[in-house]
Amino acid sequence: MEMLTIGAFAKACRLSPKALRLYDELELLRPARVDPETGYRYYAPEQLEQARLVAWLRRLGMPLAGIRRVRSLEPAAAAREIRAFWARVEAETATRRDLAAFLVDHLSNVPGSAPGNVPRKDTTMLELRYSALSDTGLVRPSNQDTAYAGTRVLAVADGFGPGGAPASAAAVEALKFLDREPLAAGRVLNLLEDAVQGATQAVRDVAGPADEDGTTLTAMVWTGSQLALVHIGDSRAYLLRDGGLFLITHDHTVVQSMIDEGRLTPEEATAHPQRSLLLKALPGTGSAPAPTPDLRLHDALAGDRYLLCSDGLSTVLPETAIRELLTSAPTPAEAAHALVAAANDSGGPDNVSCVVADVLTAGSGAAVQ
Repeated sequence: MEMLTIGAFAKACRLSPKALRLYDELELLRPARVDPETGYRYYAPEQLEQARLVAWLRRLGMPLAGIRRVRSLEPAAAAREIRAFWARVEAETATRRDLAAFLVDHLSNVPGSAPGNVPRKDTTMLELRYSALSDTGLVRPSNQDTAYAGTRVLAVADGFGPGGAPASAAAVEALKFLDREPLAAGRVLNLLEDAVQGATQAVRDVAGPADEDGTTLTAMVWTGSQLALVHIGDSRAYLLRDGGLFLITHDHTVVQSMIDEGRLTPEEATAHPQRSLLLKALPGTGSAPAPTPDLRLHDALAGDRYLLCSDGLSTVLPETAIRELLTSAPTPAEAAHALVAAANDSGGPDNVSCVVADVLTAGSGAAVQ
């Protein structure tokens, strides 16, 4: 069989030899033959299509773990995975675009542009309908989760350690002041960042002396047109839009970092002994500054449904089941109860909490259900 040297193969597929060596080490794109004496890599011509796919996906900005997953799927499923990835990219780009537009208008003093407001073409008035639910589950002796849904604040916190319950409650309580007054989209991220600093201090005030006390925090703040997200830990936020379910947070765990680096597949991660080991959370003790949370803005569209949940839900139910339950439940309250019940039906090994919120055209439904 005719073989291509690594140099010829690199030129044909537009991947550098260095990248090909990396993908070999990660078992993403193995050479057809390796010379046992020199270690020189040779590739078969039929591998070019696989290599070009990897190159194209890298040009899209897809991480190595995502490319590994796409390559393991049948073409139709791979296409769906790429479509979902690009939808997440577009959502993040739209957020940055709107923030850039606000900054340009604010700094340029464009007439008619009020400071603190991001210009929006869509002037449709929107509102939230929401519900929160927290359950101890079937195994844990107590509930260390806190779930809250208010006029503007949606939050889930998952405490850990002996002082985990008061830690999660304090973190959420520290955000509730944002419920009391309208918030401009241009200022909400700064306010949310300040609120998280207050939440960190509140957690330290109530947590016990043990170093292992702390809590995760995933929260969203409604501005009337956008949702500002703050996230630290392994609780999660999902968006259900046009029938597709999108994870809009990134787990701050050891296992997720291994997935990002291509050292672990998502399938392997589900059984990894350290899958709950956190890299970042709100700490209960210590004088060092708390780790920086993820902060971003999300444009809201009528018909969107958001889910915030603790890992007691996301580690028990696959995303296909979460999507089905979110899609089929008519109201946020029914969706929250269905999700908690499904987690308990699957063994309920952990506390399980969720907040479900629908974005509606103003006047089309009650806020709380």
